[in-house]
Amino acid sequence: MAEFRIEAALEAAIAEAARLLTQARSAVALTGAGVSVESGIPPFRGPGGLWTKFGEPPLDGYQRFLRDPAKAWRERLNPAEEWARGLHETLTGAKPNAGHQALAELESLGCLKALITQNVDDLHRQAGQQALLEIHGNHYKLRCLDCHTRFDPKHFPIDEENLPPHCPGCGGIVKGDTVSFGEPIPPQVLRGCYDAVLRCDCMLVVGTSATVFPAADFPREVRSNGGQVIEVNPHQSELRGVATLALCGPAGAVLQRLLEHARTLQAAA
Repeated sequence: MAEFRIEAALEAAIAEAARLLTQARSAVALTGAGVSVESGIPPFRGPGGLWTKFGEPPLDGYQRFLRDPAKAWRERLNPAEEWARGLHETLTGAKPNAGHQALAELESLGCLKALITQNVDDLHRQAGQQALLEIHGNHYKLRCLDCHTRFDPKHFPIDEENLPPHCPGCGGIVKGDTVSFGEPIPPQVLRGCYDAVLRCDCMLVVGTSATVFPAADFPREVRSNGGQVIEVNPHQSELRGVATLALCGPAGAVLQRLLEHARTLQAAA
């Protein structure tokens, strides 16, 4: 990928974005598929998208799981569908990029109080993000459908002769943490998102078209409450009319420069 050149107008806008972030009482980031493109993970839809290439998962995936959890688990452990194999192989080979790392550093500087992501790829966590709300779950984790406890598969042995697995705490059925089509977002995650948005006075929106709800409502909610919205996106999106400031460029280059400006402002304070 050719190196992205930051022109003077964009540099000035990034500097202003850094000022807004460092002065905010409770800044929150919202990320979508675009932040992971530089890690080699295409978006789901559109030219070159994962679902365009491998096919889409069933739109009644959650209902299928509930009808026959044991069958769903056998398919998870030995995926026959191309979309499932393709997604797993793509995510397994990905590593955090400069954008993920910059967001984790902004959190460590105290500039971000929380990060809400629509991605399931685990890259924010791998980059070191701590206050992380994975609204669509995590491809690598498991979750109890009753008490919503999440598990690391490394510490949750699966007995293929006794499927589906059950929660050691409450006995509920355990499934993959990724939110399937037709599945409600886990309530504690959704509450965490709404709490963060309610307190937010500056939202940094990175790599999302802002068309998938409920996440698409979050920047609009911040604006309606009088807060600032900073968009980072190489292409015009549905947020262009909502954003206070639009930083047009790839996430990695723009966020790294934003981080540098934030460090400079904090050092001068």
